[in-house]
Amino acid sequence: MTDWPSPNHGDRRGQVPSLIVIHYTGMADAAQARARLCDPEAEVSAHWLIDADGTTEQLVCETRRAWHAGAGRWQGADDLNSRSIGIELANPGDRPFPAPQMAALRRLLRAAMARWSIPPAHVIAHSDLAPGRKIDPGPRFDWEGLARDQLALFARPDADDPAPPLAPSLTALGYPDHPARLDAFRLRHRPWATGPETPEDRQTAARLLLHENIPGESRLRDGGSAPS
Repeated sequence: MTDWPSPNHGDRRGQVPSLIVIHYTGMADAAQARARLCDPEAEVSAHWLIDADGTTEQLVCETRRAWHAGAGRWQGADDLNSRSIGIELANPGDRPFPAPQMAALRRLLRAAMARWSIPPAHVIAHSDLAPGRKIDPGPRFDWEGLARDQLALFARPDADDPAPPLAPSLTALGYPDHPARLDAFRLRHRPWATGPETPEDRQTAARLLLHENIPGESRLRDGGSAPS
């Protein structure tokens, strides 16, 4: 038995971790997720798996390239597996993230960010790097709560904030040029928004570029459930 039970990893190809990517497993429970993430035939893995009760297990050493991000781009870069740490949260994708799980995630983020000098702006969603392909960790995830703890970015703009064109702002934030990138941006930053692009989308993106967290009063009422 090894210290890190997943065989699904490789060399980082000269890169060091500069991003943290948060996922949900999309499976019934942590045991099923762990089995898949450690199955050599599945050819998927992550560095960390956090169960609903907060139990945290390292599956791949952070110095190694885990296979979690898949095809995608962020801030103009590809091969994001070589550049990132992957954290899987045991959640089927249809329910809140319990408080013990979110508390464990906060502890893990603080430690990993300190180890690799990763700033809050470089903690992203799987959906951020793969618009139209991935939606995890989804609209129930508490990005706003992480931002209050300086573990991610989240902003609520003021009504009189400027509203520059959205496309250049999304590119500057890191979103790849994809028809679904407004949906990916909203899933992360404005999960309650629907319909065509609005001034609030433009204001939010512009505020995020300032790296100013303005979470205000959280809309989340438990460990991590956003309004649907």
